[in-house]
Amino acid sequence: MRHEVTEAVLETARRAKVASRSLAAATRATKDAALNALADALVAATTEIVAANETDLARGRSNGTSPGLLDRLALTPERIVSIADALRDLAALPDPVGEVVRGSILPNGLRLRQERVPMGVVGMIYEARPNVTVDAAGLALKSGNAVILRGGSAAASSNEVIVRVLASALEEQGLPADLVQSIDAHGRPGAVALMHARGLVDVLVPRGGADLIQTVVRESTVPVIETGVGNCHVYLDASAELETAVSIVLNSKTHRVGVCNAAETLLVHADAAQALLPGVLAALGAADVVVHADALTAALAPEGVTVVPATDEDWATEYLSLDLAVRVVPDLDGAIEHIRTWTSGHTEAIVTRDLRSSERFVAELDSAAIMVNASTRFTDGAEFGLGAEIGISTQKLHARGPMGLAELTTTKWVVNGDGHVRGAVAAPARPVTCAPAAESSGDLSG
Repeated sequence: MRHEVTEAVLETARRAKVASRSLAAATRATKDAALNALADALVAATTEIVAANETDLARGRSNGTSPGLLDRLALTPERIVSIADALRDLAALPDPVGEVVRGSILPNGLRLRQERVPMGVVGMIYEARPNVTVDAAGLALKSGNAVILRGGSAAASSNEVIVRVLASALEEQGLPADLVQSIDAHGRPGAVALMHARGLVDVLVPRGGADLIQTVVRESTVPVIETGVGNCHVYLDASAELETAVSIVLNSKTHRVGVCNAAETLLVHADAAQALLPGVLAALGAADVVVHADALTAALAPEGVTVVPATDEDWATEYLSLDLAVRVVPDLDGAIEHIRTWTSGHTEAIVTRDLRSSERFVAELDSAAIMVNASTRFTDGAEFGLGAEIGISTQKLHARGPMGLAELTTTKWVVNGDGHVRGAVAAPARPVTCAPAAESSGDLSG
C-alpha cells in the first residue's frame, strides 16, 4: 500500500514538473488572465464551497477542534470574495519572472545578468486552512510554478472542491490542470512521499503547528523553506500612552486569535505598570481574554478579569485562542531578554514614545518582523503589499518574513559573449577613427 501511494505521489510530481514548463515562458498577460479567471470561478462556486466547508466544520466540532482552529477553517461567502480579491490583487502586481536582480559588463566584454526564474514545482503541507489552497495556487501561477498541495484531513472536503474548481478554470484558460494538484487523498503516507520527492519537487513549504513544521524539516529530503509558529510579543515601554497601548494590544490579541501573527505574550515596563495595566487588562477582560499573569500583573488586575497564574510553559505557548500571557519586566533590557528567551522569531511589537527605546528594540531583537507602535497583525503578505503569502518564514536562508512572489523564484545567470573563450589572450583594443560628422557615410564598420 505504501509503495502504491509513493508511486502515485511521484506520478503527480512528474505531471507537475511537465506542467510547470508551460509557464516558464508564459507572458504576464497569460498568467494575469488565468488569475482573474480563477477568482471568478471561485466566486461562482461559492455555494458548493461553503457546503463542503460546513462538512469540515461539523467534523471539526464533533472532534473537539478549538474555536481558534475552527475560525481558520471556516469559509463564508464574504471570505470567499476576499480570497478571490486576493487573486485579483496578485494579477495587478508586477511579474517577478525575468526581473534582473543585478548585472554588469566584465573587463573582457562579457555581459552578465542575474534574473529571477521560477522554482519549478512547489510543494505545500499545511493544516486546516482552505484559504491557503487558493493563496498557494495563485502565488505559484504568478511566479511561474506548479504546486502540489497536501492540506490535511481537517479541510479535506473544502480543498477537494477548491482544487477541482481551480483546475477546471485553468483548463478553460488553455493551461494544464496539473499546475494545481492535491495529494490529500493519500493521507499521511502521501505527505511522506512528497517530502522524499527530491528531484521532482523543487522546494517544500510547511505551514501549520510546530509539530508539523518540525516533522517536515526533520524528515524531508526536498529543500524546505521553514515557516514558524507565532509566539509573538507586545512590549509596553515606560513612555507608552494608555489609549495607544489598549488599541494595539487588543488588535494584536483579539482581531483574529487563530492566526500566527496574533500576540501571545504582553510585557509591561515596571515603571508604567500601575498606569497601564489596569486599563489594558480591563479591555482584555471585556473581550473575554484569559490572562495568564505573573504576580505583579495579577495584583493590578481589576475585577471581572479572568486571571490564572503563569508558568514557564505560558511564555513558550502559541495559544491560538483568547488567552494571553502577561508579565511585568523591570525595563527594556528585561523585555529584550524575555523575548530572546521565548520568541519563535516571528513578530515583536513595541509601544513607546521614546525614539532610543524603539531603536534598541529594533536593533537588538532578531525576529522576522519588528513593529514600532503598530499591531503584530500587520505581519502579512497582503498588508505588506506583496499580495497573498505562502507563509511567514522565520528562517534566515533565501526568504524571511511574509513570502510572496519573489520568494517563490530563484535566479539564474545569463552571460552574453562574442566568441569569448577562457584563457585566451585578449586582443588589443582596435583604435577607432571617427570621421567628421559632415563626412560621415553612415558606415558603422569602423
